[in-house]
Amino acid sequence: MSSPTLTDKVSKFIRHDILTGQLRPGQKLVVAELKDKYNVGASPIREALVQLSWSKYVKLEPQKGSWVASVCQDELKDLFDSLRVVSSVLLQKAIESGDEHWELDVLTSFHKLSRLDNPKTDEDWSEWEERHLQFHKSLLEGANSKTMMSFFNDLINQIKRYRYFAITRMNENEELYNLEQHEKLMKAALAKDTKAAAEVLETHLTRSLTVIKKSIDAA
Repeated sequence: MSSPTLTDKVSKFIRHDILTGQLRPGQKLVVAELKDKYNVGASPIREALVQLSWSKYVKLEPQKGSWVASVCQDELKDLFDSLRVVSSVLLQKAIESGDEHWELDVLTSFHKLSRLDNPKTDEDWSEWEERHLQFHKSLLEGANSKTMMSFFNDLINQIKRYRYFAITRMNENEELYNLEQHEKLMKAALAKDTKAAAEVLETHLTRSLTVIKKSIDAA
């Protein structure tokens, strides 16, 4: 059994290369090739691939091998349909029960997001995605619902692969970068305007879905 720390590191390397497109959707993952690529033994490679299959970044087939998970419109739609449901419920609950600590977290996460203006490089986009995710988490964590937040995090983790797919393949990514939309969402939530916040969130999710769908069609 290899070191869990080494396995985790290898898992992060492979996940990064999947997100950035160095390992493409549907690509066969050959252990011997990955050993050379990451300069580690076969055992941590195999264990990392199992870990990544749990988060659906990798598809495993016994006796056949491993592949980078493919992207498809049906899965994308299902993920966003699910995200709409859980995030809308969490948003409503957060607005109803969010306290001053929640308000401060939302303000802080939006401020950090706004500091990264107009991302252009791969590094900028990676940082934008992390700050974007933290903004949404801060907004919804006020709901104090561990079960639904766990479901939300699982969905976001899978959608992240699709967002990166769009970012790394499209010439124009401005629709995935929309600070004004996030500011409207923040202001509506802090103003306890549930209806307005829900409408902004729906618009945001719909636009994101449309951009990613186009990237899949163009691939």
